[in-house]
Amino acid sequence: MNQISIWRGTERLASIQGETEAQLEFKGEYQAGDLIVFEAEYKHALISVDQALQTARVYLPNGAFEYRIPLAGDNLLVYPPHAFSGDQHVLSICEDISNEYRNLAVNPADQRGDITAYPHATANVETRDESVFCARNVIDGMHIARGHGEWPYQSWGIGARTDAHLTVEFGRQVTADQMALYLRADFPHDAYWIAGTVTLSDGYQQTFELKGVEGKQLIKFDGSHNITWAKLDQLIKCDMPSAFPALRQWEIYGQDIGM
Repeated sequence: MNQISIWRGTERLASIQGETEAQLEFKGEYQAGDLIVFEAEYKHALISVDQALQTARVYLPNGAFEYRIPLAGDNLLVYPPHAFSGDQHVLSICEDISNEYRNLAVNPADQRGDITAYPHATANVETRDESVFCARNVIDGMHIARGHGEWPYQSWGIGARTDAHLTVEFGRQVTADQMALYLRADFPHDAYWIAGTVTLSDGYQQTFELKGVEGKQLIKFDGSHNITWAKLDQLIKCDMPSAFPALRQWEIYGQDIGM
């Protein structure tokens, strides 16, 4: 049995169950602190947290996912204007049975803080602790990069730190053979990195070059690697006067193992 529930503290506002999938229409306005709980009999799931967002392809180690509706603070700035607003909301969950070669890192439903669904992005710094510069933005599936700040130009900002690093966790073992980076390209406001290093959980490490351009920059690994996480660090800024290099999207390509 699969279930979607919406909670406000200890009060359950709405709930629905389904044998193979669950779809819920909630008529009411969200409040800060409201929580959506997805429960499934499977670990690989397709989840829609709001009709304004792309469907998220997630891995649920415990068969459950608690999604904090992002109304507190500045969290809404990284979502489309009508996301989580109004008094009609559609949510869904179903099993993900496909395992094609794909970008394993994308997750529009990722959030800062503790999570129960993967992939998940974290970093040691996010500019001024603002949502528009937080780590989850680099796996939201969006590539538009000729701007900075709120949606659709949210990115990972490093606050001019030279020791900045970013990690994507998969929550299980996957196999990956290449990745792509999309730098933020709001030039001349932005600078860019000319090099960086990727480290994989199996110990593989590769240093690569980058260019100050908009669009995909592909980095191929030395063969396929069975990994649970990947990390970016040792990012070297170009000699432009701007102090603001930033990352718009990080894609990691491969497949699940044993799915």
